[in-house]
Amino acid sequence: MSCSEKNNELFSKTDNFVESLQTTYDSYGIMNIDEFSEKTSDSLYAVTPIGRLINVKLLIPSEVSEYEKLKTELSNHYKNDKRVNDVYICAAGTIMIDCRTNK
Repeated sequence: MSCSEKNNELFSKTDNFVESLQTTYDSYGIMNIDEFSEKTSDSLYAVTPIGRLINVKLLIPSEVSEYEKLKTELSNHYKNDKRVNDVYICAAGTIMIDCRTNK
């Protein structure tokens, strides 16, 4: 099973949040973020929208290389998606999907 196949559920969850920022929410805000947080069924990842950013966290202890690999996979997944400005590892050690608009 390739990494991208393994992460289909994760990509589905992040895709839903990216889409909802275009259709349902202007921003998720910063209050009550746990209300929107979702875990994958294998409990490997938590996906939490914060404002117009989507935070992806590995829930098991992981090496920096695992975050780098996941960042690359998410970057490749969104490389042609104009709704996503950037995918990066933030200072807190989690991955952010940046959906902020340039208004």
